[in-house]
Amino acid sequence: MDESRPIFVQIAEQIENDILAGALDEETQVPSTNEFASFHRINPATAGKGVNLLVEEGILYKKRGIGMFVAPGSRARLVAKRRDQFQNEYVQPLLAEAAKIGISPRQLADMIISADAPREATA
Repeated sequence: MDESRPIFVQIAEQIENDILAGALDEETQVPSTNEFASFHRINPATAGKGVNLLVEEGILYKKRGIGMFVAPGSRARLVAKRRDQFQNEYVQPLLAEAAKIGISPRQLADMIISADAPREATA
């Protein structure tokens, strides 16, 4: 756990990451809040707050008396959400900094492509 961020947010991100990675497929049951609490040694209410964030976003849904499940379409919604976050948190600041030092978007794209070339050669 990262001490600089709320634990319930990290629980929600852990579930999101598992969905994105394919470890939790749509209609798959997620661990209970008690299981999260026990594993991370946190209060079950804290774990529940993280799970409820995802319920509010429509990523998870509750089957009464059974538990929480991954909602249909969740992976696609998470990919769209993370792409938007990536654009706002990384791409826009990168473009702004590049512009400050005279690097055009085309030059920046070329830099990214050339930085990836060694990885492509070994893949």
